[in-house]
Amino acid sequence: MARRGLTADEKALWSRIAATAVPMHGPATVHGAAHGADDPEPAAPPVSRVPAQPPTVTPPDFRIGATPIKPSTRIDLAPHPGRALHDQPLRMDHKTHRRMAQGKLVPEARIDLHGMTLNAAQPALTRFVLNARASGLRLVLVITGKGRDIGPEAPLPVRPGALRHNVPHWLHMAPLSQLVLQVRPAHRRHGGEGAYYVYLRR
Repeated sequence: MARRGLTADEKALWSRIAATAVPMHGPATVHGAAHGADDPEPAAPPVSRVPAQPPTVTPPDFRIGATPIKPSTRIDLAPHPGRALHDQPLRMDHKTHRRMAQGKLVPEARIDLHGMTLNAAQPALTRFVLNARASGLRLVLVITGKGRDIGPEAPLPVRPGALRHNVPHWLHMAPLSQLVLQVRPAHRRHGGEGAYYVYLRR
């Protein structure tokens, strides 16, 4: 069967339609036509990498003949127990607490832990407070001693007055925490920093 060719009108119509067509690959088709369909893409220029520079450290301002600044070597192992107790909220009557802090209340019983080891002092303190609570006492005195202060020139940091530091912690631990209402450093007439007032709950 013979193939029919396009008429003049059909060729004119096809030319008008082809003129409105948009290439599917855009500039790539033009690039391929210019370099040839089989030509490889030109290689991108190599990117040079600049090594990162380390951060600049500014030396301290120091002049010849000036005295160098020595770093502090003081080590605070724990806050002073008296300051820590004063920071705690007041749980007892304000007027009674003021009289107690002024040394106007006389302790109803006392225990002297001075010279005991920690292992012996804790159970002795526990028995004393339990017995005082069972007897209906309210204010008792716990004597710890101030402890020997070795001073800042010691070769190693040493906490002076182990009993003075540990007794407040023991009083706020079970089973005593449920019996103790307030702990405060004693007035100087009752031992000062070497003793504690322990105010018990009813």
